[in-house]
Amino acid sequence: MTRRIDLETHYGRIGAQLAEPAGAPRAGLVLIQEIFGVNRHIRAVAEQWAGLGYAVIAPQLIDFVEPEVELDYTAEGVARGRAHMAEVGFDRCVAACAAAAEVLRAGGLKVGALGFCIGGSIAFLCCTRLGLPAVSYYGGRTLPFLHERPQAPLLLLFGAHDPLIPPEAVEAHRKALPEARIELFDAGHGFNCEQRVDFHAPSAARALQVAQDFLASHLA
Repeated sequence: MTRRIDLETHYGRIGAQLAEPAGAPRAGLVLIQEIFGVNRHIRAVAEQWAGLGYAVIAPQLIDFVEPEVELDYTAEGVARGRAHMAEVGFDRCVAACAAAAEVLRAGGLKVGALGFCIGGSIAFLCCTRLGLPAVSYYGGRTLPFLHERPQAPLLLLFGAHDPLIPPEAVEAHRKALPEARIELFDAGHGFNCEQRVDFHAPSAARALQVAQDFLASHLA
């Protein structure tokens, strides 16, 4: 189970969800939401990674503009989520992740970042701006930031059939980020989420293993 905690950021206080392993944590993980908030899916992912031995904090990024928002995977949810996250902006998101990382470091842990969709793009910025080893699942909003250099190991996971991140966008990442590891999966956008129509179980399972191995090697 996750539990709610408070995070103090440069832009004010927001909530977050904390998931902890049964034993001593192997490392810390900042888990970054999609546009839909820290909803049932993100809490399930937090619990999944806690089960793998990580202390996980998922900042409730929409709290900056409206507290305790959880959205469904519907047209209305997409519209509200996009509007909320556009209002929040990337700078506040990165500040929230920095605050979460500091909480985890205070427990003596090495810290990485992992995010989905817009959260994948924020995970990228956590790597370039905060120096966190990062895993980005189908983060397509990184294109304007490809001039920023990774300050830690970076893993980018894309769906080969993602209409939001076409092949030319993936290729732009390859050219701009030769130091990053990029993996393609036989799936569309949102392939890790069981609540989305694009959920693809084989790709989700393989991506989880790739992400596990990556974070285990860089947070040891």
